[in-house]
Amino acid sequence: MADPASSKSPRYPDHSKLLEWRDDAGESHPVRTSADWSHRRPHIILGMEEAMGELPKDRCPLDLKTQATAEAEHYTRYKIDYQPEPGDRVPAYLLVPKKVKGKVPGIMCLHQTVQIGKDEPAALGGSDNLHYADELARRGYVCLVPDYPSLGEYKYDFAKSPHPSGSIKGILNHVRGVDLLVSHPNVDPARIGSIGHSLGGHNTMFLGAFDERVKVMVSCCGFTAACRYYGGNIDGWTGPRYMPRLKGKKCNEVPFDFHEIVASFAPRAFLAVAPIDDANFDNQGVHEVMDAALQVYKLFDVEENLQARYPDAKHDFPPADREAAYEFIDKHLSHRRPE
Repeated sequence: MADPASSKSPRYPDHSKLLEWRDDAGESHPVRTSADWSHRRPHIILGMEEAMGELPKDRCPLDLKTQATAEAEHYTRYKIDYQPEPGDRVPAYLLVPKKVKGKVPGIMCLHQTVQIGKDEPAALGGSDNLHYADELARRGYVCLVPDYPSLGEYKYDFAKSPHPSGSIKGILNHVRGVDLLVSHPNVDPARIGSIGHSLGGHNTMFLGAFDERVKVMVSCCGFTAACRYYGGNIDGWTGPRYMPRLKGKKCNEVPFDFHEIVASFAPRAFLAVAPIDDANFDNQGVHEVMDAALQVYKLFDVEENLQARYPDAKHDFPPADREAAYEFIDKHLSHRRPE
């Protein structure tokens, strides 16, 4: 039998059919156990890399630099930058609670497509409903809030990038962000999470697929099934900020889908917040993704680790759903909010 984890993923005609894996000859084998799933999961990463480019394996020093410090009531906000790869620096905020006793969880807080970038999750502008880094820091989490390339203070020319997609560049930056968090003296490296809305929602998912150190993920308005995205028109995924290799492809020709990405998280914890009237990411496609991924979570006997909320809202992160998300993170990272 061919090696199930070869360097190029076998073709899966229907990415929503998760209970099979294919060998190099294209022969299908059933996935009946979590051990069987270990054959399929590497193919998901290979499919993502086919669309995005390979995630670089070399790691340079982070060379963390602090540019400014500000005191909020419950935490200190450090304006920093770090080096994800030679010749590039990511502007970010690091929010460190003031009443830290021992080591606490660390959270990647990823922003939506907004020009102010990291300022919005850090409550320095933008929508009150997207100030999740500020709210999590108040709950006692160490939060890293990086700018995405080309947004906020992060001047980035995709035309001169060494990477074939903005998506893989974002994943690299965020993996290095996890490196930063796990090295922080106040962070428990075994308790790392990520949260994001829209652009930050799917980048939380991309990060979680590639980096299994992330134990809990929350994605709000971040995804739908490929062929549910604007009726199957995937042009929105093909720009330089995303995956130019997908240009000209039909939705069913994308070498991965979100059913697989969510299933790749198992047995780790994932919460999707998918408003009913989200015009960007079709709600029905989220239902389809979550139903398919649940089959894999059942193999690990952890169905409760996969959750979804479907608020009656538009492309937003309503207060009740943020509170539920924070409680979900608290539970899965064994965190108790400080008095």
